[in-house]
Amino acid sequence: MAYTVGAFALGLALTLVLAAFLTPRAWWRRPNLRALAILAASTWGLASLLLPMAPAPAPAPAPAVAATPAMAATTATAVAGRTYRVFEDLNLRNASATSARRVGVVPPGTMVTATGARAGDWWQVRATVQGKRVTGWVSSLWLRRADEVSAAPAARQK
Repeated sequence: MAYTVGAFALGLALTLVLAAFLTPRAWWRRPNLRALAILAASTWGLASLLLPMAPAPAPAPAPAVAATPAMAATTATAVAGRTYRVFEDLNLRNASATSARRVGVVPPGTMVTATGARAGDWWQVRATVQGKRVTGWVSSLWLRRADEVSAAPAARQK
């Protein structure tokens, strides 16, 4: 914000200096609409040229977030052969995108096995859905390590 105000202030100053040298003196003795329009257009034009030269502001530091047990699964990597428990109903897809075709829905509490393939937060897993062994892509945000204790699935079953 300060860079923008500074650029327009400098643009106005440059406009006034240039106008003093490049226009007739009589023009500035009595203000008129033409002088106001030239002043506004020139200030805006010069400020627009100056803004890209301003240094970019430093990004704000990210706030520190304490790791919680729920975040542990999301920061883990997809290790081939490691088993995970499904936290809530989970869409199993044929590709790593929400727009990909859904292969099935894995119910909460089901154990899935990671293949080791991943694309960001999407992991490829093997699961048994309705008695059939299927492989597909899931969001790792809905998986918990098999050895992780979680009260959430038990509370939902009551």
